[in-house]
Amino acid sequence: MVPDCTPTIGPSRMKRHHAWSAPAPVSAQGALMAPGVPRKVNVSSGGGRADLGLAGASRHGDQQQPGRGVVGTLAPVLVLSTGRCGSTMVSDIVNRHPSILSVSEFFSFVGPRAFVGRRPSGEHMWRLYSRPGRPIRALKHFGVPSEFLYPLGDPSARFSLADLPPILAITLPHLTDQYHDLFDECGPVVRGQPRQTPAEHHRSFFEWLGRRLGRRVWVERSGGSLLWSARLLRAFPDARVIHVFRDGRDTALSMSRHVPFRIMLAIRNQLKPLGLDPMSWVGSASGSVVAMLDGLAGRLVRPAHLRLDRVSLSDFAWFWSRMIEMGHDVFGHFPSDRLLNVAFEDVQSSPESQIRRIIRFISPELEDDAWLRTVSSIPRKTTSKFRELDADERATVTEACRPGLERLGYPVEGPQMRPMPLRI
Repeated sequence: MVPDCTPTIGPSRMKRHHAWSAPAPVSAQGALMAPGVPRKVNVSSGGGRADLGLAGASRHGDQQQPGRGVVGTLAPVLVLSTGRCGSTMVSDIVNRHPSILSVSEFFSFVGPRAFVGRRPSGEHMWRLYSRPGRPIRALKHFGVPSEFLYPLGDPSARFSLADLPPILAITLPHLTDQYHDLFDECGPVVRGQPRQTPAEHHRSFFEWLGRRLGRRVWVERSGGSLLWSARLLRAFPDARVIHVFRDGRDTALSMSRHVPFRIMLAIRNQLKPLGLDPMSWVGSASGSVVAMLDGLAGRLVRPAHLRLDRVSLSDFAWFWSRMIEMGHDVFGHFPSDRLLNVAFEDVQSSPESQIRRIIRFISPELEDDAWLRTVSSIPRKTTSKFRELDADERATVTEACRPGLERLGYPVEGPQMRPMPLRI
């Protein structure tokens, strides 16, 4: 059973440990992959995407791969971020470790109703996991993002965008090329779960996936998860946090070119004059309130009428800064054994040492030099696009980002774009 308790919130400075980011999907051999194509992994340490026929588990997940340990013996990890800051690469890297279950974009596509209901049944949860909700339906108007892994339009595809299960958008194809087979196994398992809280259902599902694939610990990452960090940490009070971030000025630029973030901000701009600001409730309101407001928002917002062109760069800069503040208020006081701060710029400059920090934080037992050498080739050098803006726009964006930049220790003035260590 998972107690529903809120982490104590108190004033403190966020302890600084930098690192991170990822410009594009990369194969294990280092070749860039086309958007929407599931990544195939083959590393010397034996990790990566699973072959279900060789996973060493029964169809009901009651066996383990020899020597892998038992999922749940290590506290789970939540990778929390604003999005567009390299968090996807974190998922790709940990997915290549043979003992880590990398749960990618699960909460992004299950949507805001992930924690609605006091003690829903397994049947209810399977409908949530297997029937397209608002996050999937919105894509038919604006197109799918580049991170999407389900091969829509491919002859092998069983589903179209109209009926695509949320857990098949990214989560299951991220884990195995046999995602249809794994999806078929998931149904009876989830439907067979007893009535329990949504958090207990999610935890049971992740732990079953871990047993099925022979992993020891699960690590969930959904882009933009700082928005619901309070809810996630209430749901999983034993979870440790890897906070991934990047200079907000470049993050805002990346958000402005990414359709899901443009949709998110356009919805907010449309609802706010009506007194419905999703930023005020999406991560902290009760499940019943979220269900009510999500339904109301669905009736008020028509995707075809959203004005994506009216979202300004300064809107994205403010949005980034507000998420950083929200995250800091929720977990900035956590001790170093429960919080690892990882900056994009540090992994760019020192990938091996920063990835080693990440795996040691997850568990020193999982440190693997062969795996580390392989995945250290993934981070690619990028250059700041922010500096290409004119002086007035740079000043406007910097001012909108200022609160978040100062929380993270980034210089607000001058040419330096790497964060400076905070003085605690």
